[in-house]
Amino acid sequence: MLVTLLGTICFAALPEPAVAQAARRSRVVRRSRRVSTLSRPELEVEAVTIDAPPPTVPPAELGTLGATLDKIPGPEIPPEIRAMLDAAMQANDESGVDAIVKYSKNGDPGSRDLVLRRATDWKEARARARNERVRSASAFELWSGRVEAGGFISTGNSDVTGLTAVADLTREGLRWRHRLTAQADLQRTGGVTSRERYAAGYQPNYKINDRGYIYGNGQYESDRFLGYFSRYSGSVGAGYGVIRRNALTLDLEIGPAFRQTDFTDRTMQGSLALRGSMDLNWTLVSGLVVTQQASTYWERYNSTIRSVSAIEAKLLGPLSARLSYTLQYESEPPNGRLTTDTTSRASLVYTF
Repeated sequence: MLVTLLGTICFAALPEPAVAQAARRSRVVRRSRRVSTLSRPELEVEAVTIDAPPPTVPPAELGTLGATLDKIPGPEIPPEIRAMLDAAMQANDESGVDAIVKYSKNGDPGSRDLVLRRATDWKEARARARNERVRSASAFELWSGRVEAGGFISTGNSDVTGLTAVADLTREGLRWRHRLTAQADLQRTGGVTSRERYAAGYQPNYKINDRGYIYGNGQYESDRFLGYFSRYSGSVGAGYGVIRRNALTLDLEIGPAFRQTDFTDRTMQGSLALRGSMDLNWTLVSGLVVTQQASTYWERYNSTIRSVSAIEAKLLGPLSARLSYTLQYESEPPNGRLTTDTTSRASLVYTF
């Protein structure tokens, strides 16, 4: 007790700076003790590989509600639409099938995908069967075409009436299309021939794709009333289907050509030319078709333009009635010949 009292008295007797320094050293010591930390070395843990089979997940089971929903039937094609679709398919009427698919979307929107899928499957099966038939067919099979016979009225170099006959045959292959044409116009009055025209042609086409093709064309003509005994034409070039619809098609062709003409004035002429043609088929309504065919040969000496406009109405089965108007223009005919001839025809057409 006495010692403590003496220490206190001595500490109080120290001067002020000494007391402040002692208190400061005491705080520094306490602070240093607070900030000091101990570091421990990191422990190294070895990787552990677990070799165990994958967990098995039990299959999902339908509850009462799921089993009920699973039994609900999906959308179906209405009986009326199915009956019309089946009838069009049995008749091989592709345009009719397309029309049913189009209007079924409004009649029953819920089944439009089913109708479209059924129509698509039918078209694909039909295309496969057709391709197989074409591959196995001989060169004399698969020909289709038309035969036309009737009368005509001609104005220009010959104002007469007479008879006409036309044949147009086509064979469609997978890559090749072959077309044969022949035409004869003849008029005799009192044993005198007043009009006589013959023409024949052959055109092979090699199909590049659904629209484009490469063509060759060979043609023979004889029409002494237009001013030539014979004319031979040969051409090669490219063609393209500009329009491909169910009711409307348009094909254009262009390419170089060579023509040799034996005129009635005993002169013969041969030269290079440029050939162009168009072929339009337009179905206005079912059974009524408008066609327009035109070709031109542009050359240095004598150019030719030929146009055939026609309307055809179906009568009964393969028979149709046809009215046509033909215009042919020669830029440099022999002396005494007119540049333009026109022919109007009314005929019956048999299609096969």
